[in-house]
Amino acid sequence: MLLRKSSFIRRWLGPVAFAASLLAAPVAHAALEVRVDEGVSEPLPIAIPDFIGINPDASRMGADVANVVRADLERSGLFRPLAPTSFIENITDINVPPRFGDWRIIQAQGLVTGQATVQPDGRLRVDFRLWDIFGEEQMIGLQYTATPENWRRIAHLVSDAIYQRITGEAGYFDTRIVFIAESGPGLDRRKRLAVMDQDGANPVFLTQGDYLVLTPRFNPTAQMIAYMSYINDRPRVYLFDLETGRQEMLGNFPNMTFSPRFSPNGNSVVMALENNGNSDIYIMDLATRTSRRLTNDPGIDTAPSFSPDGTQITFESNRGGSQQVYVMNADGSNVRRVSFGNGRAGTPVWSPRGDLIAFTKIADGAFRVGVIRPDGSGERVLSTGWQDEGPTWAPNGRVLMYTRTLQTGANGVGGGSQIWSVDVTGRNERRVLAPGDASDPAWSPLIQ
Repeated sequence: MLLRKSSFIRRWLGPVAFAASLLAAPVAHAALEVRVDEGVSEPLPIAIPDFIGINPDASRMGADVANVVRADLERSGLFRPLAPTSFIENITDINVPPRFGDWRIIQAQGLVTGQATVQPDGRLRVDFRLWDIFGEEQMIGLQYTATPENWRRIAHLVSDAIYQRITGEAGYFDTRIVFIAESGPGLDRRKRLAVMDQDGANPVFLTQGDYLVLTPRFNPTAQMIAYMSYINDRPRVYLFDLETGRQEMLGNFPNMTFSPRFSPNGNSVVMALENNGNSDIYIMDLATRTSRRLTNDPGIDTAPSFSPDGTQITFESNRGGSQQVYVMNADGSNVRRVSFGNGRAGTPVWSPRGDLIAFTKIADGAFRVGVIRPDGSGERVLSTGWQDEGPTWAPNGRVLMYTRTLQTGANGVGGGSQIWSVDVTGRNERRVLAPGDASDPAWSPLIQ
């Protein structure tokens, strides 16, 4: 769907009030947990009844919120929401402890109960409780308030709170994806800049498809997007302000600029600049609009990405004879190659945790998404498609999204591009339901 930008901003950045529920009982250290650093082979069984409401509108919104929470947690691969038809107890008051035995019978280890209330001022309030069934204690009780049109964001915040309480790590559900929405025949593709929730809901097109757009990236506040555009047939890096809808070219370079990415503090953009068939890495200060060259090599240097502390940059280069991943200091010094496996490696992006670099592995006629440690050790391939490329990290560093290009059959049927995700174990690979064909995803930070 295509929405006016003003309505998009009100919904997407709408505030959500947060408070610890005053009705929550003191919480002991419960035994219910998932250790994601050790890998998970069996998802945690969790029961999430529809959130109750005192009138039909509140009941409907409560059911909608619970549906999104169930879907969020299931997609993570760490949780297995149980079928509501199996529930024995009917939750009618979230402030009364549940009948734990009824939930043990259906083998639930966790239980989420919730209530939706439409307040006199028209705002939606959602209270929820997370219970440890075998420990027979409440683990968390929180409350969120927002305008009714922001109910999906409340649901994602509930999911994040549950994920963090059980795994000990930050969630990633209250985030957005910027991507390229594709349509039309293969030789005349229409590519539009677009954003959506991380689960594919609420897609919004930001450009009309009058010109080609590629490689969009969020800044650290998720208020601005850097991307490459062919406006007036001049390939340049542009900035898109999500609040105003304003677009501006980044610098007035004489040649093509591409592969932009923001620094961790958002004060600068690192990118590639082409000159006479060669490209090097440059950085531009957004306040002064002054640029500085970081690499100076006869090879092609491109696709830069900062480490989360801003001290290093990973990039791809063919300076050694083939496309590989390199790391250098943020000032361009101490360049070293870190990918040495079979085949080629490109499109590197540093994990928000700093522990891994994701990249595109090109070998044996296929493209795969892989990860490697910054020192070049521990290379692993995570995805299984025919052509998977361009990874982007969730803000907690546990999940990646990427573009999957589908093969066209001998009869010309098939093809197209999709967005997929996979966790760092490689066990939970699944499609993200974007509108139509989609490519070049980039994950936002958690929305503040």
